[in-house]
Amino acid sequence: MKKIIQIARLELSLLFYSPIAWLMLFILFVQMSMDFTPRLPDLARGAGLSALTDKLFINPEYFGVLSVILDKLYLYIPLITMGIISRETSSGSIKLLYSSPVKLSQVIYGKFLAMMVYNLMIIAVICLFVLVGAIYIPHFDYPHILVALLAIYLMLNTFAAIGIFVSSLTTYQAVAAISTFVALAFMNYIGRVGQGIDFIRDLTHSLSMPDRTARMMSGLLNSRDVIYYLVISGMFLALTITKLELERVSKTVWQQAMRYALILLVGLTITYVSSRQQMIGYYDATATKQNTISKNTQEILKKMGDEPVEMTEYINGLEDSYNQAKPNQRIADIARWEPYLRFKPNIKLKWVYYYDSIPGITEQLKQQNFTFSHYVMFMSNLNKLDLRKFLAPEEIKRKINLEGENARVVMQLKYKGKTTFLRTFSPDSYFWPKEAETGAALKRLIVNAPKVVFATDGYQRSMNKVGDRDYKTLANTKLSRGSMVNQGFDVDSVSLENAEIPAGIAALVIADPKVAFSQRAMAKLQRYIDQGGNLMLAGEAGKQSVINPLLDSLGVKMLEGTLVQESKDFSNDLVTPNLSAGAVAMTPELQPYYLRKWVVSMPGAAALAYNPEGSFTAHPLLMTNPESSWLKNGKLVLDSAAAVFNSQAGDQKGSFPTALMLTRNRNNKEQRIMVSGDADFLSNAELSRMNMQTINSGFALGIFKWFAYGEFPIDTSRPDPKDNATTLTKTSAKTLQILYYGVIPGVIFLLGLVILIRRKRK
Repeated sequence: MKKIIQIARLELSLLFYSPIAWLMLFILFVQMSMDFTPRLPDLARGAGLSALTDKLFINPEYFGVLSVILDKLYLYIPLITMGIISRETSSGSIKLLYSSPVKLSQVIYGKFLAMMVYNLMIIAVICLFVLVGAIYIPHFDYPHILVALLAIYLMLNTFAAIGIFVSSLTTYQAVAAISTFVALAFMNYIGRVGQGIDFIRDLTHSLSMPDRTARMMSGLLNSRDVIYYLVISGMFLALTITKLELERVSKTVWQQAMRYALILLVGLTITYVSSRQQMIGYYDATATKQNTISKNTQEILKKMGDEPVEMTEYINGLEDSYNQAKPNQRIADIARWEPYLRFKPNIKLKWVYYYDSIPGITEQLKQQNFTFSHYVMFMSNLNKLDLRKFLAPEEIKRKINLEGENARVVMQLKYKGKTTFLRTFSPDSYFWPKEAETGAALKRLIVNAPKVVFATDGYQRSMNKVGDRDYKTLANTKLSRGSMVNQGFDVDSVSLENAEIPAGIAALVIADPKVAFSQRAMAKLQRYIDQGGNLMLAGEAGKQSVINPLLDSLGVKMLEGTLVQESKDFSNDLVTPNLSAGAVAMTPELQPYYLRKWVVSMPGAAALAYNPEGSFTAHPLLMTNPESSWLKNGKLVLDSAAAVFNSQAGDQKGSFPTALMLTRNRNNKEQRIMVSGDADFLSNAELSRMNMQTINSGFALGIFKWFAYGEFPIDTSRPDPKDNATTLTKTSAKTLQILYYGVIPGVIFLLGLVILIRRKRK
């Protein structure tokens, strides 16, 4: 070890007495400074203050400084390693090494150790920028940054090992530098080659180094990638030692090839074994554990035991979603499942490509006298599809029934003979299912999904219509991420007049009944309530006479009149009540919205009153603002004049509940009933409202989670990041700009210059 250190010290002295080492550090700093320093004024003004550690340094979407420099680091190493062996060969000093008592392995390890020290200098330069975050960002995420720096350091050392090997192949330093550039560029971009072919895709991805570094830079340290870098470094050092040793002794070509092959075989075997899912160890260094699935999802996978889960992804080559699931994107698809494979390695992933008609398009083709066969040929040419690799319509229909899935990319999960669909979404900022949808689909395989039934008689709101006042977005839109069918629920409808209310359902929904209940329907409803069934009743202002007879048995009354709210931008009948403490008690996930005072939009709402001494325990879920809203007596007329409070006409000021939750113990369980003075807050129009900060969708899912006793939707929330503030001021930002644009690069330049001048004088 002593000789290795001595050789490393000698190599470092040669390295830093040459201008190239200092020049590389200088250029690296200037390059990073040009990316990082311009962002300081925005940071001082408080722009984008959330998860600052990730945004400033890691996240490529926000041009994090470490991610930006990652793709350029391979440009620095070849100029450093180009002479590390070729210098010895060209000068003839290699012969002295052969005859010296020092082993060749010690020489190579010493030179590699010198490169490891130089790479630490590169990391030190990078840390000058990390230091800004550490000083000016409270709750700076140190573990995340340390793992990112470790990933970069491992990659640099691997680049150095490759450079040393290439340097041993030639006596010309320029050739060594160019060859190393080519080798590292190959390793840098090889991951993009042949992604449409299974065998080539897996091979090229396994050779791609920056992809592994980026994965670790996200904060997920894993043994597979660490071992990969260590093995690749060891392989190239072993190849270098073998190359030099074989120059000293006479060996046949076969013997030489066998020795090189043995090194490659051992290295590749280690990387293969260490990449098996069962062999991978993980450490999530992020403060919020953003790379790890939530505890709830982990518990679902744990309950599945050792039985395998089969995921089959069905991709229609004729539908637009095919562009998101082409074979060349398979690696990214597998990566989306890795967080689940981490806790359940026996999830089997399969992909099936087919072509079939698309709802709506087939009818258009017939009108235009354009056959389906012509359309298939047109789309196959457009998307460059090899139809021999796709199942024909009749073949896919024999395999699975995909009717109702809009011919889009869809995944079928299968466990112990039970199946469920996991869908993709459009239009959506993110095409693929997230953890909430994936966790819900997995849980449906091990529990009975809660069923919510919508009443249909009396012209209630429909779960299958797309009109503004209907409920398809909430209940049954398969393309919508927040729809109940994608959050774990089953939905159905029932005719109160002609059918019995199903047993064992999570809740019955009666939304905006427009005609009085018949005696037959009322008897069914009373029996359902008496037996402890969960119920959601949503009425509308002006229809108090329809719904109050049913509410009387619950100790609740919908007050006459309409709630009115002052507004500069919206109609006076649009009230926006705030969440009350009862909403948080109902669904704790609503607490952040309760604290931020977000609202629920309710057009044309009625106020509710309840009897505290009734058989049900009642709590308000939503309360109107007493300063800006009131209960308008009589008929509300909306015209060009704004509504005005008139106490003489019977108008009432105050804070009124617009939604109540009722509970009581019945048949050894808690019976749950929700009453709303408005049915529009769940409508397609209100769930799509974009012109105010409303949480109708979150509130709606919170209600049905309450009905499902917390089973669905799956809670995948994580704590908010704490690094959401900065102590950086405008003055500090200007000072840092002077330091990073001028002072620090000047110091690096002068230090290198002084050392080089002193060396020349000696």
